[in-house]
Amino acid sequence: MNRRVAIAGVGLSESGSVPQFSAFQLLARASRRALVETGLKPEDIDGFGSTGLGVLPPIEVAEHLGLRPTWLEATSVGGSTWEVMAAHAVDAIAQGHAETVLLAYGSTARSDVKLGRRSANMSFGSAGPAQFDTPAGASLVSKYAMAAQRHMHEYGTTIDQLATVAVEARRFAELNPAAERRTPMSLDDVHGARMIATPFTSPHCCLRSDGAAAVILTTEERARDLPQTPVQVLGSAEHASHSTMSQWEDFTVSPAAVTGPLAFKRAGVTPSDIDVCQIYDAFTYGVVVTLEDLGFCAKGEGGAFVTETGIGPGGGLPVNTDGGGLSACHPGMRGLFLLVEATRQLRGEAEARQVPDAALACVSGTGGWFSSSATMILARD
Repeated sequence: MNRRVAIAGVGLSESGSVPQFSAFQLLARASRRALVETGLKPEDIDGFGSTGLGVLPPIEVAEHLGLRPTWLEATSVGGSTWEVMAAHAVDAIAQGHAETVLLAYGSTARSDVKLGRRSANMSFGSAGPAQFDTPAGASLVSKYAMAAQRHMHEYGTTIDQLATVAVEARRFAELNPAAERRTPMSLDDVHGARMIATPFTSPHCCLRSDGAAAVILTTEERARDLPQTPVQVLGSAEHASHSTMSQWEDFTVSPAAVTGPLAFKRAGVTPSDIDVCQIYDAFTYGVVVTLEDLGFCAKGEGGAFVTETGIGPGGGLPVNTDGGGLSACHPGMRGLFLLVEATRQLRGEAEARQVPDAALACVSGTGGWFSSSATMILARD
């Protein structure tokens, strides 16, 4: 079998600060909304993927949703997890191992900090490979900051160019009623904000949010019988890079340099064909280097691409049209939210932030500290 696969439905829960709901409840609300827009019922779902919740993910989550799947996925590679899971679901459906797969994620990252259930300082322990980075005080943000400074040193990337990523994300967030931060923001606002890790002030860094997302995939044939316009999956790729910073050969090259070319080749399209991008933006530098590595511009030209081609509303390549993790929401492993926004853009449902005539979307997730990447090319049916 080699069946074609499409996204048939998507859903989001409330996001931002939502302390009245548990992560399981938020996930269930997003999943229910995805089911409602497809007209499907829980018994129609025979494949399920989730991670990040419970002792036995995705079993506990499936039980909470009333599912009894015969195909399971629980990959956990950080922010790119959901693009990896979606690619695996596509393979399973194409080969007839599953008919309809639900991917769902929920988190109360913001409420957990406020209620003392977790530390505000993200730590990944000091055992295993982490033992070589932890004594140097290498936090998640500092790893991204080091990489950004290397790119600035090698290619002359400026702080204004990095800050423009945050400003353009905020411009899209102003158009998204569900975005967490919608107050207009200038370059001066970014430069004058609290320093987190040089060169990043706080607007260079993603939000900490509560929230959940869900995506349903099935065969194109079945999707066309459902209420929503199907969004075709044309191609995808995944790649693992490094865990220890000393094992990363070049701080100016992300693992998207592998997944981008592979995904485009498998999809049969090129970067010049793409109408809209959803790129993981844990930090502003991530967008700059990922644009380069996906092939939208040459190495070292990402900063100029952001400011000259434009990635905001009306720009040459709209990026993170919901406001991204920098301004819309970031409940942890945000890759599933990228797929939701890309789907809504291709279905023409993004209202004020809609990219005109969007027909092809590139979605690229990054996990860890550029430790993993997964890229997926989607098309309007």
